[in-house]
Amino acid sequence: MTRSRTGDQILEIARDLLAEGGLGAVTFDTIAARLGRSKQAVLYWYPTKPDLLAALFLPWLEEEAALAETALRNATDGTDAVARFVRAVAGFHLSDLTRFRAMYLLPQTLTRSAEDPRDRAVLDKVHAITDRLYSALAAHLGPDAITARQQAFAVHSAVLGLALMSGLAEGLNDPLKHSQNMLVDALVARLTP
Repeated sequence: MTRSRTGDQILEIARDLLAEGGLGAVTFDTIAARLGRSKQAVLYWYPTKPDLLAALFLPWLEEEAALAETALRNATDGTDAVARFVRAVAGFHLSDLTRFRAMYLLPQTLTRSAEDPRDRAVLDKVHAITDRLYSALAAHLGPDAITARQQAFAVHSAVLGLALMSGLAEGLNDPLKHSQNMLVDALVARLTP
């Protein structure tokens, strides 16, 4: 087994554990047992739980940004851009709420230090990805770069709020009164003139 294959297998197992039982199920001991290797073998690749979680969520952030950029490529104006962005990003998150939780909720539970070089490296990657995401939408929202960027952030936050509430309803097994498609349509209608 090559090193990269072992690292990939660890991430696959962590994703499965996360989907099966949430963050509490993702332990180095459980990963090692499923991998058939020692806990030290897992720690070699991911020395801390935050390192493991960052390895999970960074590719997903990248995928979200790439999906938004693709959706915005043929936007005709700001209204069309917002509608395309909302539909693409909402579709991405609503299609896999476990992934959404890992991307946007789990990192909030980690206590990290901005002085740790590993943490700084993760933040630098997150900033580069979110800069692309917001810049792609802001480019369609008007000539004032600061206002357009703030609006892009607000639109993205609204989409994340929709995913958060859908995830909450799912987590409590409390069905929403409206379908996800209807809620996305309502959000698009509210955010576009």
